[in-house]
Amino acid sequence: MVSDILSLTTRNGALLLATHSDDFLLKLAVVGTVEELSTSLVTQNLVRDQFETIFFSQVNFIKAALPMLRAEHTGHIMVLTSIGGHIGTPGMPMYTAATWALEGFCDSLAYEVAPFNIKVTIVQPHKEIQTLTNKIIFSPSLPYYDSENNPAPSVRDMLTNMLNLNPETAIEQSEVDILHRYPKLPNASTDRLVAETVHALTAIGGHENPPARHIVGFEGAEAVKEKLKTVTEELEDFVEASVAVDIFESELKNEARQGKARTVDDYTGMLPNSMAP
Repeated sequence: MVSDILSLTTRNGALLLATHSDDFLLKLAVVGTVEELSTSLVTQNLVRDQFETIFFSQVNFIKAALPMLRAEHTGHIMVLTSIGGHIGTPGMPMYTAATWALEGFCDSLAYEVAPFNIKVTIVQPHKEIQTLTNKIIFSPSLPYYDSENNPAPSVRDMLTNMLNLNPETAIEQSEVDILHRYPKLPNASTDRLVAETVHALTAIGGHENPPARHIVGFEGAEAVKEKLKTVTEELEDFVEASVAVDIFESELKNEARQGKARTVDDYTGMLPNSMAP
């Protein structure tokens, strides 16, 4: 389904494995709420397609390359995902789920291959990069999730409005048919969308001590930073419920109660240096 994902080069004495697709970054983006993607066998197959292109395709190529990287006792695996690995998006739940699955795989893989001097980096561009440079598939819509009836942000509406700016890609949403479009952007716009990610790959690839995650672009870094802040605040708000299950008293338990649990600053190592406080 996806070809030319495997690219091997040599940089600073390390073998570099970068996963990508024939449309530069990845894949297809399936648009549809959980309920919209559950209405028929055809829409359920879209869920499988989403996981095939985002998760299984990259996992299979990484598995194929591991024996060579292990034999060389060096290497750097770089996997392109998106900030969807941190932040859910209403209207693209399966895209997000497949991205989280791939990142969980990579987190576990990093521990497994570290003894062989193989590094793993997840590169997270903004979602718009993958969405606007690849095939977009719209599941049939349900009226309950129309913007008039549902206050949740509508990715379907935003992408439809963008596609309708070009007569060649104009689209009218359907409650019956599955629709798909390839966005047609000016070459200059496409170049700007992908330039930051290309720079990140070339700057990080083969680095002696690469980050486990690298977020591309200021907006993405700010969005992830805000999400981590929210998660930390929720942990602190419900710390009593968390520690209530601990049988034994401990210093760590007391510190948690005093609000000394880890803060979002502990996570800034995954952000670009310019974003760190």
